[in-house]
Amino acid sequence: LPSPIPCFFAQPVTPELLVSPSSQDGDLGSECLEDRGNWTGRLDFLLSCIGYCVGLGNVWRFPYRAYTNGGGAFLVPYFIMLAICGIPIFFMELSLGQFSSLGPLAVWKISPLFKGVGMGTILIVSLVAVYYNMIIAYVLFYLFASLTSDLPWQHCGNWWNTNLCLDHHVIKVGNTTFPINITNTVSPSEEYWSRYVLHIQGSSGIGDPGRIRWNLCLCLLLSWTIVYLCILKGVKSSGKVVYFTATFPYLILVMLLIRGVTLEGAWKGIRFYLTPQFDHLLSSKVWIEAALQIFYSLGVGFGGLLTFASYNTFHQNIYRDTFIVTLGNAITSILAGFAIFSVLGYMSQELGVPVNQVAKAGPGLAFVVYPQAMTMLPLSPFWSFLFFFMLLTLGLDSQFAFMETIVTAVTDEFPYYLRPKKASFSAVICIALFLMGLILTTEGGMYWLVLLDDYSAGFGLMVVVITTCLVVTRVYGMKRFCQDIHMMLGFKPGPYFRACWMVLSPATMMALLVYNIVKYQPSEYGSYRFPAWAEVLGILMGVLSCLMIPVGMVVALLQEEGMLWERVQQASQPAMDWGPSLEENRTGMYVASLAGSQSPRPLMVHMRKYGGITSYENTAIEVDQEMEEEEEESMM
Repeated sequence: LPSPIPCFFAQPVTPELLVSPSSQDGDLGSECLEDRGNWTGRLDFLLSCIGYCVGLGNVWRFPYRAYTNGGGAFLVPYFIMLAICGIPIFFMELSLGQFSSLGPLAVWKISPLFKGVGMGTILIVSLVAVYYNMIIAYVLFYLFASLTSDLPWQHCGNWWNTNLCLDHHVIKVGNTTFPINITNTVSPSEEYWSRYVLHIQGSSGIGDPGRIRWNLCLCLLLSWTIVYLCILKGVKSSGKVVYFTATFPYLILVMLLIRGVTLEGAWKGIRFYLTPQFDHLLSSKVWIEAALQIFYSLGVGFGGLLTFASYNTFHQNIYRDTFIVTLGNAITSILAGFAIFSVLGYMSQELGVPVNQVAKAGPGLAFVVYPQAMTMLPLSPFWSFLFFFMLLTLGLDSQFAFMETIVTAVTDEFPYYLRPKKASFSAVICIALFLMGLILTTEGGMYWLVLLDDYSAGFGLMVVVITTCLVVTRVYGMKRFCQDIHMMLGFKPGPYFRACWMVLSPATMMALLVYNIVKYQPSEYGSYRFPAWAEVLGILMGVLSCLMIPVGMVVALLQEEGMLWERVQQASQPAMDWGPSLEENRTGMYVASLAGSQSPRPLMVHMRKYGGITSYENTAIEVDQEMEEEEEESMM
C-alpha cells in the first residue's frame, strides 16, 4: 500500500488556480461533484448570494432604522458592525460549506457533539419559510391588483371602506394644500390592506382565525408553485433564475429612484432620511439596532450561505465574494433608502404633514404607505406594478435559499435514498410548508404571521450563530480552521478575521442576545395585544430551536463508548469522513490532531478506498516548527 504523501498540500493553491476557468464562469472541470452537483458557473453562486442577502428587509427595514437612529450618523455603527460581525461570520459560513461540500446538518461532522446546532437551524429556516412565502403571496395579490386602470386603493367609497376613510384628494384641492387633523382618519390604502386583503375585521384575535381568504390561499399556492419550479433541479435551475431575479430589482430600484428625486418635496424626505444626528451615537440602542440590521440582512445563521457555498468548487475564491456580497448589500440598502424617502417626502408634501407621520417600516411601508404614495403619481398602476414586481423578485431569491437549505440538509443526511429523488422530495417539502401556511391565509392570519416573525428567528438564531463561532474556534480549533482555508484559497486568514472569530463576533452576538432578553416586549399588531398563551407559544418556538443543541448532544454521546468524559472527547472530534468531498482535494489534507483539540501535533489524513469502503491512515508528522513559521508569516 502506498504511504501518505509527505507534504502539507498535495496540490498547492496558486493565484492562477484561483482564477482558472474551473473556479470561474466556464467549465468547472474535474472539481465537480457528479452525484451531488455544483453551480454551473461562478456567477450562479455570486448572484444567488446577492439575491439571498438583498431581500425585503433592505427596502422596508433599513431606511426606517436609519432615520430613527440618527439618520446619516447611523451609517457609522452600521459599517463598524459590518466589519466586526457581518463580514467575518459571512466568510466563516462560506468557508465551512465550501470546504466540506455539506449542508447545515451534515457539516457538523466537524464536531458531531454539536449536530443539534444544525437541527436548530433547519427548524428555524422551516418556520421562516412558512411565513416568508405568505409575504410573497401578499405581494402577488398587490401585483395582480395593479393590473388595472385605477388602483383599487386609490379612493374611498368601496364596500370595504368605513366612514373614517379619507381620500388625500379631499385634503388637496387644486394647487392648495389644506392641513387638517387626520388623527382619527384612515387612508384608502390602509383600509384596502386591513379590511379587504386581510379582512381582519372577521377575526377578534389570534385565537379566532376566522375563515380562509381563498384569494390569499390561491396566491400562496401560486407562490409555492413558483418556488418549486425554480428549485426543481436544485442549484442547476435556481442558479439560472437568479440571473434575472437578483439583477432586475436593481433596474426597478434605479427607475423608482430617478422618478422619486424628480418629485416635488423629494429632497425634504431625503434630508429627513440622511441628516446626521451624531448625538444618537452615544446611545447603546443605536449600536444594537445597527448590529441587528447587519445580522438579519446578511442572513447569517440561516444556513443559506453555507448551503450555497457547499455547491462551489473547492478552490472558489469566496474571500473575494464575501466582500462583493456584503458591501453590495450595504450599498443596496442605502440606495433603497433614497428611493423610499424621496417618495415619502413627496407624499408628506402632498398631504401637508411631516415626513415622520408617513414613514413606517415593515408591511406597513410595503402594503400601506408606498401604495398610497403611488396613487399620487401619474401612471400610478405602472409604478405600483414595478414596485411590487421588485418586491416579488427580492422575496423569491431569499425563499430559494431557505428551501435549498432544507432540501440539501436532509438529502445530505440520506444521500442514497433522497438524492436520486431530490425533485420529488422538494415537492413534498413545498406541499408540507404550504399546508402549514394555510393558517396565515385566514382572516386572523396576520396575527400568526406577526407571532412567527417575532419569535421564529429571534434569540434562537443568535444562539445558533454564537455556538457555531465557539465550536469552530474553540472545539475544532482556530489553527485547524485556518489550515482548511489555506487549503482552499492558498492563504490563511489574518489577525483581523481571527480576532473577530475568537472574540469580537461572538461577543457582539452575545450582546444582541442579552439586549433582546432584557428589552423583551410582548408582541403586538397595531392596537391588538397578544394573549399570554400566544406569547408562551412564541417563546417556545424560539426555545425549541435552542433545545435541539442538548438533544443532539445526548444522541451523539449515546453513540460513543466509555466514561462520560471520554464520550464527550470522542464526540467533539471531527468525524473520520470530515473534510473535502473529492479525493483529489483530500489527499495530503492537513488538519489538527484527531486525538483532541488539546494536542498541538497535527496529523496528515490520507484517504484510500477499498472496494467502495473508505478507510483512513493517520500518520503523525512533526511540524511544530513549520506551524510556528506559518503563524508568524500570517501575522505579518
